[in-house]
Amino acid sequence: MAKHRIYTMTFASVYPHYVNKAERKNRTKEEVDEIITWLTGYSQEEIEAQIENKVTFESFFAEAPKMNDSRSLIKGVICGVRVEDIEDPLMQEIRYLDKLIDELAKGKAMEKILRK
Repeated sequence: MAKHRIYTMTFASVYPHYVNKAERKNRTKEEVDEIITWLTGYSQEEIEAQIENKVTFESFFAEAPKMNDSRSLIKGVICGVRVEDIEDPLMQEIRYLDKLIDELAKGKAMEKILRK
């Protein structure tokens, strides 16, 4: 079976869209990066390196230092699909990130987004 197209897209090509979505709703790039750090364990420097190295989404998540154990608390619908019901582990990780960015853009408080 062929890989989903998102797996081979570079994280660098999608990252600006995350930032733009947040900034359009008066949120910040720093908040986007905080979400990515919380979810993946990457430091700010590591995120920038992944962007600079143009890694694919597949590599971005495969190389993540430590996926947050609390990510299983992320629930809801993104792109018409419940994130908690997604069976493909990589697609679920990608959609977790999409859902967190969506919550940020909708004005949710960071402590709720980060499941504190």
